[in-house]
Formats: sequence, C-alpha cells, structure tokens
Amino acid sequence: MQGHAGFLGFRAAGICRDSGMVSSVLNRDVKQFGKQHLFDGSEETCWNSDQGTSQWVTLDFPQPVKVSQLHIQFQGGFSSRLCTLEGCRTGEELVKISELYPQDSHETVLDKLRITFGSSTDFFGRIVVYHLGVLGERL
Repeated sequence: MQGHAGFLGFRAAGICRDSGMVSSVLNRDVKQFGKQHLFDGSEETCWNSDQGTSQWVTLDFPQPVKVSQLHIQFQGGFSSRLCTLEGCRTGEELVKISELYPQDSHETVLDKLRITFGSSTDFFGRIVVYHLGVLGERL
C-alpha cells in the first residue's frame, strides 16, 4: 500500500474528539458518557446513547481516508442488530456504503463516516460502545 497505512483509531482522539458527533448521550451526561470515550482507550469508559432508535456516530477526518476495517466493541445487551455504514467526500451528502458484512472488501475513499445503529438489543434502544477503531490508509 502507498501512503501511511495503519490503525486510525489511536489518532482519532485528536482528530475526532472535536469534529466527531453522536446522536445522543445518556441523560445528557457528556462528562461520564460522551463521545470522547470512544477513543480514550480505557476499558472503564464508554459512549452511552440515550433512548431511541437509530443511534449513530459520525466521524469527520481532516483529510481523505480509505477505510479498510472498522472495529467496534459493544457492551453485552447494548449492541446493535444492524449497522449501516455511510460515507461521503467533503461537501457531499452521506450515501449508504454497506450494512457492515464481515467479509466486505469494498474500498471507499471518504472524508466523513457515519455508523447508524438501527436496532438495539436494549429494551429502550440505548447503545453503549466501549471502543471504536477505524483501520485505513491516509491519502
């Protein structure tokens, strides 16, 4: 591969902490359950959505990236049954890329990535994510 291939997740703390967005935060308690915990590497913290369907995380990258893998660690009982991956280039609208099939090898270049968790295993529709990592190549 050309460019700087590698795990973007550890760099995402600086990249996405301010530019990333989430659909909701449990009880609006950003300090305890906010998006910053997606990338802090701690086993003790997590992003926790509030109630409702179709919770999502949107990541804005400072330069185009080609995503090759996506790693998400859910809390048992608070995972998503279906994840839709959407992406776009700067100035464009998000378009559906896939529904995260494990063998998917489709390479897409994008500046923004949204993961929509369409159906939760939790009765109230909450999603709890301990870690989020994106593997890819900086272009």
